[in-house]
Amino acid sequence: MAVVEAQDLVKRFGRVVAVDGLSFEVREGECYGFLGPNGAGKTTTLRMVCCTARPTEGVLRVFGLDVRRHPRQVKAQLGVVHQAVTLDDALTVRENLVVYGRYFGLSWAEARRRAEELLAFAELEGRAEDRIARLSGGMQRRLMIARALMANPRLLVLDEPTTGLDPHARHAVWDRLRQLKRAGVTQILTTHYMEEAEQLCDRVAIVDRGRIVAEGPPRALVERYAGREVVELRGAEDGVLAHALAGLAEGVEVANDRVFLHTQDGEELVHRVRALRLPVEAVVLRRATLEDVFLRLTGRRLRE
Repeated sequence: MAVVEAQDLVKRFGRVVAVDGLSFEVREGECYGFLGPNGAGKTTTLRMVCCTARPTEGVLRVFGLDVRRHPRQVKAQLGVVHQAVTLDDALTVRENLVVYGRYFGLSWAEARRRAEELLAFAELEGRAEDRIARLSGGMQRRLMIARALMANPRLLVLDEPTTGLDPHARHAVWDRLRQLKRAGVTQILTTHYMEEAEQLCDRVAIVDRGRIVAEGPPRALVERYAGREVVELRGAEDGVLAHALAGLAEGVEVANDRVFLHTQDGEELVHRVRALRLPVEAVVLRRATLEDVFLRLTGRRLRE
């Protein structure tokens, strides 16, 4: 069953086209990720799914409901974790959950019961009476996820849920999201952390300039676009290497003083590169990752 269906989805802001003909499907029980540079259209897409931005063109259905015609019914079935911290500083940890539950029509008794369950889920029972300012960044993120779950949503939407967290806190959030996936909660997330996408997502869409340039399971994308391994030449001279490496690997990228060679057999390629005695500082062999796919498809140069 498709939880979200988008066909030729477009969103314009005046003359700016933020989303330019996206078509994708999110299946029930999966975690679907959007990856892309800043300004690629990821957050705008999520806002349309959440009915806080109206599509300019195309079709967008959530739970089979048209987001233009049934925004209230769609919103009632969503849990949303924003990129920015949106907790209420005037309330305690427990009160943030209970009050949010009341917005969704839960009785006081049901909201309190549900809050206790989610405090345990987020491992925040001991901080229930604290104000938000006393929580670490990781605790605040776990609380935002718990708050989004108060009304038992069918779809959890997460916009860069671990931005700014240290590795320990990030892994703690990942553990909670894995628990939810095992429980059958469908998830959509955007992230700039390639490891996060590989760890959590069943499928990812790489978005660039408002369009999907690749879609599929993370490892399948790596094998398709980056090969099994990458040979990285550091301290390289672009002009000298461009001619020497032509046709040597399945894919060759030049970026400043580095060259990236994509291959299925890294050891053999390293031997061939070293036999050429090229003017480089180092030759490094490593496993290809989703980050290699992302950079190969969207470019390695900084965009403004």
